Amino acid sequence: MPVAANLTSGPALTPIAFVNAIVQAYARQHQDPARALALAQIAPASLADPLARITAAQMERISGAAMQELDDEALGWFSRRLPWGSYGMLARASISASSLGLALQRWCRHHGLLADDIHLQLTVTGDSASVSITEARELGSLREFCLVSVLRNIHGLACWLIDSRIPLQGAQFPFAAPGHQDVYGVLFSGPTTFNAGPAAIRFDARYLALPLRRDEAALQQMLQRALPLTVLQYRRDRLLVQRVRQALLSQPQQSRNAEDLAALLQLSPRTLHRQLKEEGASLQALKDEVRQSHALALLLRTSRPIKQVAQGAGFQNEKSFIRAFRGWTGSSPAEFRRSGPPVKT
Repeated sequence: MPVAANLTSGPALTPIAFVNAIVQAYARQHQDPARALALAQIAPASLADPLARITAAQMERISGAAMQELDDEALGWFSRRLPWGSYGMLARASISASSLGLALQRWCRHHGLLADDIHLQLTVTGDSASVSITEARELGSLREFCLVSVLRNIHGLACWLIDSRIPLQGAQFPFAAPGHQDVYGVLFSGPTTFNAGPAAIRFDARYLALPLRRDEAALQQMLQRALPLTVLQYRRDRLLVQRVRQALLSQPQQSRNAEDLAALLQLSPRTLHRQLKEEGASLQALKDEVRQSHALALLLRTSRPIKQVAQGAGFQNEKSFIRAFRGWTGSSPAEFRRSGPPVKT
């Protein structure tokens, strides 16, 4: 495996604790991690510094080297090794699914066939989906590294399968907050809760209905590298249009402008506009769509005065609402109401 020119040039965010977990996996097989550390450009002395951090590129390099040298893609987490290619086999079993939800169900089920130390489960509750881990045996000193890695891998796999960013609503772990807890904000978008079991990630359930966008050729290319899913960041969010609509409709006071809406969606305003453009939409068009739909519903289903309808639809004043409404329908709000079905009082 060739050494990259400089693996340390990026931001060093990954805690040295994860590297020490890999070193423990070597010790369990009575092997020397020196070559893997050298390939990843990690100084052995840094292993004794609990505050030390490495870059994502270094983490990918040492993980890949260790998986091949130990012939264990689980890096010592489980009671039996997962030989090189095990996770590729799981990916192949999932890639033919018609939707992300079915693909994740297959991944969770088939993972249990490879390792019964943990059980993965996909659950949908209301508008949220979660992938949780039930621990069937004590994972010992590798517990944190195992739970974090398994959830990061399945989240990365899900993003890769639909070629989309999947923002997390939150993550939880059944252990106390570690000294490097700040890195969890990077590893898992959304808030992270500790001392809360089981280990799990949560996200918008609507992503489960999206079709897969990868084929066997893409899978072959992805599997050329170790752990590419855990460090790859996706810019596109294929559910962003629906998320924006929902925010505009359910939280109009917190989404009056691009800055407020972007903060609500945990994006920057620039990223919000760019991703909407990639999906063939614009914030103004979505605002108009939501305002129009809400205004029509208020006019047809309530007897509120036009001024209150304008406020409810998110307009600053009645005059601007009437002008916009004529552009949508060719008639005034009052004329539209008179021509519609009887309203509810």
